[in-house]
Amino acid sequence: MKTKLVRIGNSQGIRIPKPVIEEIGLSEEIEMILKDNQIILRSADQTRKGWDSAFERMAEEQDDQLIDKEEVEAPSKWDETEWTW
Repeated sequence: MKTKLVRIGNSQGIRIPKPVIEEIGLSEEIEMILKDNQIILRSADQTRKGWDSAFERMAEEQDDQLIDKEEVEAPSKWDETEWTW
């Protein structure tokens, strides 16, 4: 599908046909991703969708522990030499 840039104030934009918006489920807020010289538009509502239930399942299965806990909790050289209480 080809379209043209249109002037919107000092910016430019494109018009997305209503059937396309409905087909891909775009909402009022859109996430725009720039990748490999392309612009990807997707509904911001889809971002992190389902994360709540995924985190709940992880907690139930005790799969929500830090994998680098020892490194994160161990004092760093800066903690030992620079930090003063």
